[in-house]
Amino acid sequence: MTRYYFDHNATTPVSPEVFQAMAPLMTTVFGNASSIHQFGQEARSELDRARRSVAAMLGAKAEEIVFTGGGTEADNTAIFGAGGHVVTTTVEHPAVLQACQQLPEVTFVDVDNRGLVDPQAVRAAIRRDTKLISVMHVNNELGVIQPVREIAEIAHAAGVWFHSDGVQAMGKIPVNVGELGVDLYSVSAHKIYGPKGMGALYIRKGTELRPLLYGGPHERKMRAGTENVAGAVGFGRAAEWVIGESGAEAARQSILRDRLEHGILASIAGAHVNGSGVPRVGNTSNIRFDGIDSEPLLIALDLKGFAVSSGSACSSGATEPSHVLAAIGLTREQARSSVRFSLGRANTEEQIDALIEAVTQVVSRLRKLAPAYV
Repeated sequence: MTRYYFDHNATTPVSPEVFQAMAPLMTTVFGNASSIHQFGQEARSELDRARRSVAAMLGAKAEEIVFTGGGTEADNTAIFGAGGHVVTTTVEHPAVLQACQQLPEVTFVDVDNRGLVDPQAVRAAIRRDTKLISVMHVNNELGVIQPVREIAEIAHAAGVWFHSDGVQAMGKIPVNVGELGVDLYSVSAHKIYGPKGMGALYIRKGTELRPLLYGGPHERKMRAGTENVAGAVGFGRAAEWVIGESGAEAARQSILRDRLEHGILASIAGAHVNGSGVPRVGNTSNIRFDGIDSEPLLIALDLKGFAVSSGSACSSGATEPSHVLAAIGLTREQARSSVRFSLGRANTEEQIDALIEAVTQVVSRLRKLAPAYV
C-alpha cells in the first residue's frame, strides 16, 4: 500500500542533505567540543558553524543562540529562567502551558473564536511583578499566526521580557527576531527536516536568564552538558534549507492546503475550517466534521494509507479533547470531531486529491453508522 504523510506539524522526516551532513559527526568527527586536542577542536568548529547557520535563520548573532535538547527544553528555559509573574495564553503548546502551571504566579489570557489573542488583553494582564510574557508565534493545531510584534512592543513598554515559541513558524513564514522584537525565541530541528532531540533558544544580548541545567560551563553557561554536535550540525543544515528554499516551498504548500480545504468543503456537507478568517501558515488545516468522532476517522484514514492527526502529538493518547479547540469555544463534541492536516515537502497535488477522496468516503461511511448525525 502506498502511504501518504500529512502530519508534518508533529514531525518531519530527516532530509537527505541533513542526514548526509550529520553522518561524519557520528563516525569520524566524534570529539568532545570542549576538548582542546584536534579531535575536540574539529568538533568545536562544526558546532560553531552550525550555530552561525541557526543564527542566520533567525536574523540573530551566533552568540545569542543556545542549543538545547529540543523545543520543550527551550521553552522551559525561557519560562523558568525569567522568574516572577508570567503572562501567557490558553492555546500555547503543552511545553509552555505545563511549565507555566508549575509557577506560583501566572495569568492565562483567552483567545477569540478563531484562535487569535488580542494584544490589548495581554496588556491588561501585565502586573507590577510581571517578568515575562510568552505567546507562541504560530499555533501548532490551527496554524494561526499571533500578533507577536505588537505584543513585543507592549512588553517592552512595560519593561517586561517577551518570549515566543517559534517552533511551528520556522520554514513556514519569514522570521527575524530583531524585526519581531522578541527577547527569547524557541525553535526545534525536527520541524524543519532536522533531527529529533535538537532545539535552540535565542536569547537577546542583555537578557539575563537563570539556566535550567547546572554542570559544566557549556553553551556560555546557559546549558550544561556535552554538546550534541551531530544534532547541531543537522540543525544547522536544516536551517540553511530554511534560508535558501523555504519561501518557495511554503508558497507551494499554501496552494496545496487551499486545494485541500476547497475540495473537502465542496465534497462534504457539515465540514468547517477551525481558525479560518485570520492569518494562518500555509501548510496547516484543522477541519471539523459534524457528527463524526475523530478517532475512528483517523483510524480509517490510516488504514487507507493516510497519516493525519487530531491535534498536538504531545497530547496524543489524552482522553480530553484539544485544549486549543476548547479555548476557541468549541464544544466537547465539536473538538472531538476535528482533524489536523499538516503538509510538507513531499506532498503533491495527486496526494491532496487522493486525500480528499479518502476523507469524503470515510466521512460518508461513518455518518451512515452514526444515526445521531442529521
